[in-house]
Amino acid sequence: MTLLNSNFDALRDWDNQHFVHPWEGMSDIGANERTFTEGGEGIYVTTEKGERLIDGPAGMWCVQVGYGNTEIADAMAKQAKEMAYFSPFNNTNSTPAKLGREIARRTPGDLNRVFFTTGGSTAVDTALRFVQFRNNVLGRPEKKMVISRQKAYHGSTYLAASVSGKERDKGWMDQATHLTHFLPNVNPYVRSAGQSVDDFLEEKIADLENAILTLGADKVAAFIAEPILCSGGVIVPPKGYHKRCLEICHKHDVLYISDEVVTGFGRLGHWFASEEVFDIVPDIITCAKGMTSGYAPMGACIISDRLIDSVSGAHSQDAVFSNGFTYSGHPVSAAAALKNMEIIEREGILEHVRKVAPVFEARLKSLGDLPLVDDTRGQGLVGCVECVADASADNTLDVEKSIGAMIDAHCQENGLILRPIIGMCVFSPPLIISEDQIHQMFDILEDGIRKTTDDLTRQGVEIK
Repeated sequence: MTLLNSNFDALRDWDNQHFVHPWEGMSDIGANERTFTEGGEGIYVTTEKGERLIDGPAGMWCVQVGYGNTEIADAMAKQAKEMAYFSPFNNTNSTPAKLGREIARRTPGDLNRVFFTTGGSTAVDTALRFVQFRNNVLGRPEKKMVISRQKAYHGSTYLAASVSGKERDKGWMDQATHLTHFLPNVNPYVRSAGQSVDDFLEEKIADLENAILTLGADKVAAFIAEPILCSGGVIVPPKGYHKRCLEICHKHDVLYISDEVVTGFGRLGHWFASEEVFDIVPDIITCAKGMTSGYAPMGACIISDRLIDSVSGAHSQDAVFSNGFTYSGHPVSAAAALKNMEIIEREGILEHVRKVAPVFEARLKSLGDLPLVDDTRGQGLVGCVECVADASADNTLDVEKSIGAMIDAHCQENGLILRPIIGMCVFSPPLIISEDQIHQMFDILEDGIRKTTDDLTRQGVEIK
């Protein structure tokens, strides 16, 4: 790898001086010591030091078929040579047309209208703008409120961020608060002492219906939900939650948006999780990430025929849905997505995920016996280990913030990258991971947790 011979001290200076990263901490800007990941093969990435590490988060929940896939690279190069770009405002192209058809073949119900975007945030923004647009065309300009959940994450563009419920992301940023309403946390882990999961489920369903009734069904336009709340800590709602929520929404003429930016394209062993895993056919699905396995930026907002029909043709009032992007349906990204889908289908990757998921879930659950671990949760090939030291200490949050980073550091020394979020270790490996590699990943993670426990004990932190 030629870059291993590069001067990484200079590159790190350039990175700190010129590359403003997502979620950049202003107190640390210009002084970060980020790892350079300079190569990749299969489930592994290679750092600037030549370290070969299992990529536990699969990039950012997205590298489904693994790194170094020459088929995708070749498909992108071929498309770039033939037609690198077209204006989606004025023309069309065969590659995104084929991709739209392939996606529609795999979506539930009548979700057949694919609006291509640049990523997950713009897919969610498009969904919300379409909901607003539709109600305007239907003569219901007051029906604009969107209900979401605490801990939900839907993106970082203005509207997508406004319906995201991760509290620490909101401290210094403005949101369209007049358009949003948040329901309490749906994580069974935080239910009241002595409360059964069934009773907790009833409480969460009541949260939604009470909010619609209180706000007014004539004011509430949509409910947006992730099948699994991934960035919020891999929160798996109680069984039956999504189906019950969909029934409440349709009872009150509220649209149901399923945000499958993480769960779509195989993370739970199916093209889309909404119907196959959670038994719902939403009104709108958003997706991105695994759509191209991270080889090129792309997302999509998939809208049902029923919704499109309600504001088109004789019902259109000659309205124009004036939403779109220079790179909507970008042909090189579309070529990457088409080849990615071909590989997933040809190699039986969805079936593979369903086969190895029980091994993944069993190893995840076994970590719950470790002293530092307070909860383990996950489904398919996405999981979270939540670690808590002394929950009664005055500096609990400071300790929790350090725990995830400490575990990640120990794991990286032994060949595994995690995604630390406060005291949570989140991981979603490439879908091609084998059973042996799953065991290796969890062996490293378990060792990292044990070493962190020892570190905290030496620091005088009481382990609960």
